Amino acid sequence: MSIYVNPLYINSLFQNKLMILNNKEILEKISIMLKEKGQKIAIAESCTGGLISHSFTNISGSSEYFDRGIVSYSNKAKTELLDVSLNILNKYGAVSEQVAKAMAEGVRKKSKVDIGIATTGIAGPTGGTKDKQVGLVFISISTINNTIVKRFQFSGNRLKNKESTCKAALEMLFNLIS
Repeated sequence: MSIYVNPLYINSLFQNKLMILNNKEILEKISIMLKEKGQKIAIAESCTGGLISHSFTNISGSSEYFDRGIVSYSNKAKTELLDVSLNILNKYGAVSEQVAKAMAEGVRKKSKVDIGIATTGIAGPTGGTKDKQVGLVFISISTINNTIVKRFQFSGNRLKNKESTCKAALEMLFNLIS
């Protein structure tokens, strides 16, 4: 009896392991810095669906600095869990600089942590428009002193866009705290 395993599934597992290995070094550096500074983080994820939170919790000892991860995929979740204004959502749309900023500030304030991180975007392959194409992502990091937002345009498939967003968020955090 033979068992068929879809090669795309194997490829997906392999790519995911590569992404984890590539992010492991930066995650370990972030972990050390957050512990040394005594800082805590919370994450609000939309397009990444918990991937960034998952990455942090793969590091032993992350409970010392990782407070929580919220997957706020719907507008309802963004308003209820993160205090994102319906006016902002209606005016700019869920995938916008303004919403990313509100999400990062909301998760930081509600969690009472030092750093809030947020992602919102269009992972694909559906959901894109002429003005907001698949792969468009906004990542925001909020501290008590400042909130930054960066716009990205990734060009991979759904999984690759999520992985690229995770990597970009980790790099932004690393640059902020180093």
